[in-house]
Amino acid sequence: MAENVNRVLFVSSGMCPYLPESPVATVARFLPQGIQERKKEIRSFMPRYGFINERKNQLHEVIRLSGMNIIISDVDHPLVIKVASISSARIQVYFIDNEDYFRRKQTFCSEDGKFFEDNDERAIFFARGVLETVKKLRWAPDVIHCQGWISHLVPAYLKKAYKDDPIFSSSKIVLSLYDDLPEVQFRPGFAAKAAFGGLGAEDLKFLDKPDGINLAKTAIQYADGVIISSADIPAVLQKYCKTLNLPVLPYDAAMMENGTYIDAYNAFYDKI
Repeated sequence: MAENVNRVLFVSSGMCPYLPESPVATVARFLPQGIQERKKEIRSFMPRYGFINERKNQLHEVIRLSGMNIIISDVDHPLVIKVASISSARIQVYFIDNEDYFRRKQTFCSEDGKFFEDNDERAIFFARGVLETVKKLRWAPDVIHCQGWISHLVPAYLKKAYKDDPIFSSSKIVLSLYDDLPEVQFRPGFAAKAAFGGLGAEDLKFLDKPDGINLAKTAIQYADGVIISSADIPAVLQKYCKTLNLPVLPYDAAMMENGTYIDAYNAFYDKI
């Protein structure tokens, strides 16, 4: 990048303490804090899952950001934005909420382990909800860092549907690949549902076979840099990154263990 990165937007499938510890949730919690401590401005977004206790975690609705409808398959879905603070880290977390998509008591699968049929629409709603909310905040990010498969449509929307929006005109996408990719297929018609604005179904060709691998390929296709964040990322995805000549930060287990990954990620932001 021509100038140093000053503002980083984190879009993740969830973070501690709102979700149990996992590779995504742990990094999503400590990385924004570390980047803020390195003198960058940050914003963090995640879904508001139904098991998150609003009173305990002191979530409250941000009325000025809520009230928009996101249309998916000709159906209006109200977008509700909530916010909470992690006082020990001095960071705020924004939550994307909707009665139909995010009030159930599980994340992506039912109690008996069945993948939710509407996870495709939940990913669409989450990605568009984040970008529309950032527009309302009038906060222009230099880097948007996506973590977790539910964030994987953000790169496509940014580069196609929002490419002419001044808020995102200088934004670069960093994609972290984790081993959280769904092993089952989404419903047919994912690409047609996701089409919006300048993003057509033809731009989402990988989703003709709508599985976790091809959703990740879609994200890689529109990313500016990729971070390998798990040891067991499918070789086909790493090969695709090389095909596109993308900057790639390889996985380093020692850095993840001792926390020095934060400096490596910070340098990677400035590099792209």
